[in-house]
Amino acid sequence: MVLTLSYIVIAIYSIALLLIFFYSLAQLNLLVNYLGHKQKNDKAPKFNLLDPREIPYVTIQLPIYNEEYVVERLLDNIAKIEYPKNKLEIQVLDDSTDESVTETAKQIAKLRETGLDIQHIRRENRKGFKAGALKEGLKIAKGEFIAIFDADFLPATDWLKKTVIYFKDHEIGVVQTRWGHLNRNYSLLTKIQAFALDAHFTLEQVGRNSKGHFINFNGTAGIWRKACIIDAGNWEGDTLTEDLDLSYRAQLKNWKFKYLEDVETPAELPVVISAARSQQFRWNKGGAENFRKTVTRVMAARNIPFKTKLHGVLHLLNSSMFLCVFIVALLSIPMLYIKNTFGHLDWIFEVTSFFIASTVILFVCYWFTYKNIQGSGFDNFIDYIKMFFTFFSVAMGFSLHNSVAVLEGHMGKRSEFVRTPKFNIKNLADSWKGNKYLRQKLSPNTLLEALLAFYFLFGMYSAIPLNDYGLFPFHLMLFLGFGFVFFKSLTSKA
Repeated sequence: MVLTLSYIVIAIYSIALLLIFFYSLAQLNLLVNYLGHKQKNDKAPKFNLLDPREIPYVTIQLPIYNEEYVVERLLDNIAKIEYPKNKLEIQVLDDSTDESVTETAKQIAKLRETGLDIQHIRRENRKGFKAGALKEGLKIAKGEFIAIFDADFLPATDWLKKTVIYFKDHEIGVVQTRWGHLNRNYSLLTKIQAFALDAHFTLEQVGRNSKGHFINFNGTAGIWRKACIIDAGNWEGDTLTEDLDLSYRAQLKNWKFKYLEDVETPAELPVVISAARSQQFRWNKGGAENFRKTVTRVMAARNIPFKTKLHGVLHLLNSSMFLCVFIVALLSIPMLYIKNTFGHLDWIFEVTSFFIASTVILFVCYWFTYKNIQGSGFDNFIDYIKMFFTFFSVAMGFSLHNSVAVLEGHMGKRSEFVRTPKFNIKNLADSWKGNKYLRQKLSPNTLLEALLAFYFLFGMYSAIPLNDYGLFPFHLMLFLGFGFVFFKSLTSKA
């Protein structure tokens, strides 16, 4: 009985390790694509904005919901966008339910007096959440192209001039820009988030886009061709990541996406772990929901090559890697005891090398993205080593929370769109305490995360009587990761 159970544990553990390894190989392929793309010149046709006849009409959509701390900054910034006023419309899609509505209306009225075409659009309910608001605004949008910015994004004044020009190619449906970070160095938590997002916005977006593989509009800091949105079936609110959903539907209909790594659009990162939790949950559950909704259409499509299908499936499974990591972590301690109980199974434990290989591959991949933004050199490399293992530990600390999100997504369990609270914080002198939008209750998973921290502390202890320290570094990172997430969860209540 014990031996049979051991075989089951080994099988599940090995499958999870292999899936992580295949994911890392896909990342390595994206790195090769990324490095190759850096050597190419962009020869895409572009609008000549010096010719009034070529200047297209643009609508900027600003979906907001209870954004008291950042809406004034947002509107002031958008008002500075350099673009002919007779070719620009701004829609403030305000689903707010608090007193911020009044102040927003006053500011919009003042901006309208300056000659800006800016509309305050309100709905009776939040049906479809952000997707519903975008769809509602699209019905009356004057623009041929639709730029979208979340409330915490601050595009440069020349943002439209750098992006709309690419739509001269009639096959392009979306132009997406890279996210920057206003408060990268605010805390260890913001540094970790910036590190992960930088990898996505360099390695993954460029690596896929450079070879014509599917990428995603990131929900903000990008611009759509209105005809593309409509042709792809318009915004739908049946997943928590409506941006990923529409992106895949558009690309399945042969629309091209243009990613601009060199155009940075700065935004605010969540500064407390409860806000990061809600964002992570939405992104990861939405990814799983979109896998469930879209994967069969991707695999059955006759208009895309096999390699694009493969990368598409892996892209849609990105969030599911957290589940694989959590399974490997949870079973690593039973595996330690199986190894030291059944000597004849020693050879099976060579699969552990797949995890080491995966870590090395990701270490190399992330270094190229890190140095592209932070710079190379010995000192930066040392900083990178520390940041990589810190990120890896905390990412594993989030694995329980994100695994729950992934499982809910794959099972089709519906949940409300929970927005990420904004803070308008840039430096250590600014305080997040007192933010009225913060969740007051601890996540139900917090106690489990504390127990898991002790579980992996036990794993470290187990190495001593077994005289087997192979998994000790892994268990140390897990202990620190879950401990960090638990401690920050206790201290992030308003």
